[in-house]
Amino acid sequence: MVYISICFISFISLFLISSSLFICSLYFLLNNFIYFIEWEVLSLNSCSILMTFLFDWMSLMFMSFVLLISSLVIYYSKEYMAEDYNINRFIMLVLMFVMSMMMLIISPNLISILLGWDGLGLVSYCLVIYFQNVKSYSAGMLTALSNRIGDVAFLLAIAWMLNYGGWNYIFYIELMKNDMEMMLIGGLIMLAAMTKSAQIPFSSWLPAAMAAPTPVSALVHSSTLVTAGVYLLIRFNILFVETWLGQFLLLISGLTMFMAGLGANFEFDLKKIIALSTLSQLGLMMSILAMGFPKLAFFHLLTHALFKALLFMCAGAVIHNMKNSQDIRTMGGFSLQMPITASCLNVANLALCGMPFLAGFYSKDLILEIVSLSYINMFSFFLYFFSTGLTVCYSLRLVYYSLTGSFNSSSLHPLNDEAWVMLSGMFGLLVMAVIGGSMLSWLLFPTPDMICLPFELKLLTLFVCLVGGFSGYLMSKVSFFFYNKSLNYYSMSTFFGSMWFMPVISTVGVIYYPLVLGMKTMKSFDQGWSEYFGGQMMFYSLKKYSLSVQTFQNNSLKIYLLSFTLWIIILLGLMIF
Repeated sequence: MVYISICFISFISLFLISSSLFICSLYFLLNNFIYFIEWEVLSLNSCSILMTFLFDWMSLMFMSFVLLISSLVIYYSKEYMAEDYNINRFIMLVLMFVMSMMMLIISPNLISILLGWDGLGLVSYCLVIYFQNVKSYSAGMLTALSNRIGDVAFLLAIAWMLNYGGWNYIFYIELMKNDMEMMLIGGLIMLAAMTKSAQIPFSSWLPAAMAAPTPVSALVHSSTLVTAGVYLLIRFNILFVETWLGQFLLLISGLTMFMAGLGANFEFDLKKIIALSTLSQLGLMMSILAMGFPKLAFFHLLTHALFKALLFMCAGAVIHNMKNSQDIRTMGGFSLQMPITASCLNVANLALCGMPFLAGFYSKDLILEIVSLSYINMFSFFLYFFSTGLTVCYSLRLVYYSLTGSFNSSSLHPLNDEAWVMLSGMFGLLVMAVIGGSMLSWLLFPTPDMICLPFELKLLTLFVCLVGGFSGYLMSKVSFFFYNKSLNYYSMSTFFGSMWFMPVISTVGVIYYPLVLGMKTMKSFDQGWSEYFGGQMMFYSLKKYSLSVQTFQNNSLKIYLLSFTLWIIILLGLMIF
């Protein structure tokens, strides 16, 4: 039973490191410390290759949260992946994934960020194709190719930053706002962050990445891969305050939030619903960041990581008991069959909806109040509040399908709450999903700010949530007027349910047709006319001339006599004339 010891050792190690880093982050936060460490790897004449690390309260706190969730996910995997013969390889991949994220978090240097950035991309591809079937391979390729666009943008930003004589962006961050060249670098960084955090038009890879094992989804969608782009933009936040970059990001992230919330209401795959909710929350983080509130975006990033990891763990426990079925239409009655898992799922769902005094409430409510207080256009205001209502809508729909009613699958079912190792991992995050929001609120905002709003605006969030929840209940109730109303508007349902056709555009439009065009071009030009008039024609001509010359060089008396006779005739002819 070697794999159990590896899981347990990884869990204990990561948990202890996480606790230590959290205590350090509190010390740095209270004393306003920043440590900037440079390590000279190599020095050749006047050129020195430096490895730089930035330790401040933000990087330390984020690392502690990533390691806490990673430790609980690895402990959870001990039972979830128990039937996998290659669990050692799985744990190693997860640890490599976490190490790449650590490298990205503590790097103030674009080169060292790229190491973590590409490490995340490569290991995420390995994890998405972990189950090795056609669907996983397709999802892995879509994930890898979408993220390569961001990697190219990142490499261009690195190349452009060479003009400044160094890649430590932390030194040039004050210069960025007034310099057009740095705005271009900021635009490239924003493009890279949009691909990694799956904003429109790069959203299609995020639900596709659900082909990975559920523990990986819990890690990826809470605190690692998809949040890397948000974290990077938090570090570059000066670029987005009152600039066209910020306005563009606000529009894109608001549309992403709206599109994901709408799509989740038409989805029946349990993991994809939760994935789309992640996409919606990423849009919320990006949009409040674009408005110039990086600390608030970071606050929501941390609280979201806690309840989203718990939500995925509960989904994993359900799928594990359902013998790998993910369709919510075949579920039901979990509150009776699996009461502990159902309770955890409810808490995570309520935290996602912004239920008062759970983790999500402190960040989401504060964000919406700041939005109400800010100078913002009506369209963005509508996207914020309507998307919040959609969040409650799909959450209640999920609860209706999975927790209430009677079980809709086979009568002989193995549903139980006896997976104690998985439940232990979930309990750790359950505590954090309840107390994490208030704890972080006291730490990050020790001085309360006055938010003075009219009574109607103050109650608007609550009203939107109640209307969204009621709509979710009505829409999910299939017997509502005896049949599902969305079937009346099939074209519209298809459009909204398929993320505005983005997966089709990303695969067929962006990958398939250019590849087919490239193949036809290659056959017509490279292997066609250019071969006929180029290399192949030269080859055949030289071959023909060589054969004729070789014929003359053969030791045949007849040929020599014939050629000698011809030469004599030619010479005589010349002499006569």
